[in-house]
Order: sequence, then C-alpha cells, then structure tokens
Amino acid sequence: MRIPLVDLAAQQAEVADEVRAGLGEVFTTTAFIGGPAVGRFERAYAAAIGVEHCVGVANGTDALELALRAVGVGPGGEVVIPANTFIATAEAVSRIGAVPVLVDVDEEHLLIDPAAVRAALTARTEAIVPVHLFGQVAPMDELLKVAADAGVPLVEDAAQAQGARRGGQAAGSFGVAAGTSFYPGKNLGAAGDAGAVTTNDAGVARTVRVLSAHGSERKYEHERVGMNSRLDTVQAVVLEAKLRRLAAWNDARRAAAARYGMMLADVLGVRTPKVVPGNEDVWHLYVVQVDDRDRVLHELNKAGIGAGIHYPTPVHLTGAYAHLGYGAGSFPVAEAAAGRILSLPLHPHLTEAQQGVVVDALSGAVR
Repeated sequence: MRIPLVDLAAQQAEVADEVRAGLGEVFTTTAFIGGPAVGRFERAYAAAIGVEHCVGVANGTDALELALRAVGVGPGGEVVIPANTFIATAEAVSRIGAVPVLVDVDEEHLLIDPAAVRAALTARTEAIVPVHLFGQVAPMDELLKVAADAGVPLVEDAAQAQGARRGGQAAGSFGVAAGTSFYPGKNLGAAGDAGAVTTNDAGVARTVRVLSAHGSERKYEHERVGMNSRLDTVQAVVLEAKLRRLAAWNDARRAAAARYGMMLADVLGVRTPKVVPGNEDVWHLYVVQVDDRDRVLHELNKAGIGAGIHYPTPVHLTGAYAHLGYGAGSFPVAEAAAGRILSLPLHPHLTEAQQGVVVDALSGAVR
C-alpha cells in the first residue's frame, strides 16, 4: 500500500465536473486574463475569512511581497520573521530590498515567539510577519500588541492556514494585510501556482491591485513601478470549486489528526503536535518529532509512506541567507526542531486504515 503525503488526485476527482464546466466557460468566452471567475473567487474567499478585500495574484511569494510593499516596507527596512519557515517568507522581504530579521519560536508549537519579536524590534523595523505554521494560527493576541506598541504593521503569512481560526477569527484577517498561497498542496490548492492578499484596508487592496498589474489601474496609465502578478482565470475556476469544499475538507483533516493523536498516544519515541488553546487548527501538516529522524524518514519512504520534512533547514542556515551572519546556535529551538520534525501523510481523503499502516510503520521505525 502506497500512502501519499497529499492526495491531489482524490481532490481533483471530487471537483472534476465543476472544473470542467468552468473551464468550458473560460475557453468559450476567451476570458483568460481577469475573467469573471477571478472576481467571483476573490469575493467568495474574502467572505469565507471575513475580510473586505481579496486580491488574487500569481503565487504566495508575490502575495507576501505585494502586501509588504502595500503597507510601506521599502529598501533597507527591517522585517521580523520566524527562523523556521519556508524560504519564501524571507524571499518576499529580500525582493523589496528590505532585511529579514529572524527570531526563534516556542518549543511546544514551533510558532513565532512574541517575546523574541519584541526584543528584535529596532528603529528600522517596518513590519512584523508571523507565520501560521502547519495550519495553526500564530499567537496573534500578543503579536498585535507588540506591533501596536511599536507602531509597525503586522502582515500575516497565511499560506498554510486557509480556514484556521483563533478565538473564532480567521487567519488572514488579523493584520493590516495577509499573503496566502494556493500552491496545489495547500488546504485550498490550485492546479498550479496562485496566491492572494487579504485585507480590510481599501487603500492597501488598491495598492496591491495596482502593483500587481504593472503599477496601473487603467491601461497604459502607470502610476508606479509594479510587476506582473495576476491570478490566472483557469486557477480561479479550480479554486472556486475547491473553496466550496474547504470547510468539509478541513473537518476531515481535523478528524484524521485526532485519530493520529489516539493511535500514537502510547508510541514511545514519538512526540505528537499540540494545539494552542483557542486555536482551530486546519492541520495543513501533521508534524511529529522523533530521534534519528532521517533514518526514520528513510524507513517510512521505503515502506511506501510519503512522509516528508517541513523544513529541514532554518532560514539562517541556508546558503541564500548566510550573509545575515546569524550562524548555528542563533535560534536553538528552531534548529533543534529541524533535526527532529517529520510530516506524516495527512489530507482530507486519508482513511483510518491508511493511518493504521502509517502508525505501524512509524512505531517499528522508532523502536
């Protein structure tokens, strides 16, 4: 039995008829750029997370960059981000010419540490970017206070948290703006690259829309230097169909995570993830911690189980960001976790029988 980390084929089978009909409309009308499906999806996604504005863009990295530019981050400014995140969080900062300032995370949940954020603020800080890692909302109550006290905007990296909530409020609705990714493996995934910026600020939304269309609101009137980053109409069709199922799919992920928790409760050598009180996790990833992780991963993969690592190297230890000068030992929690974390298969179509196979293989590998 081969068990994938994510089962995109099962998702596609569920939405195939709707997508086929939607694509038929796109190709019949030749509305390839900015077609009706884009506007429909933007409105639907904004409503789903409870914000006034959603601007679709080409991918999640662009979404973060555009959100940061729209709130005023510029060359030379500092942006505080966690050390344990996908490199795109840092890239979005660097592409502006700004400087990523990394901080450590808490040991229990591996979410950005508000105390570390506060300690990292300087007169040059222009934004704080918490990452809603693995599908769980970062500690926004404390972070919003830190941002307010410092007078700097908070921009969420919500790429892994479509549908996640804290205190009933959705990820992507806390900060001045948020960037999200609809990469195919996300909880809400397109059939290619796609992303969006969400905000309650009409000015931020307009700026993002202008920047993403070559700095132009009207054709050939370019008010500023922008970029070409638009949500493709074909991707909007796919996202429309999947958004209708997102709540049910997230419920299925929660059920699968709960089953893993019960199945692994008595397995020595496996540390299971915990949910922050007040959070409604959407379990983008189910991340356990084990000793001798690389060997355990090899054993699982050899058995046909699509386990993975998210992420094996903290940002400051990558070659791309060696110039920041942090070095090994700078962020001990993130560094220690990077050698122990292991992502188990988890998706809406995962069966209890498949989970039993995963748990049996993992139990054998850690003994």
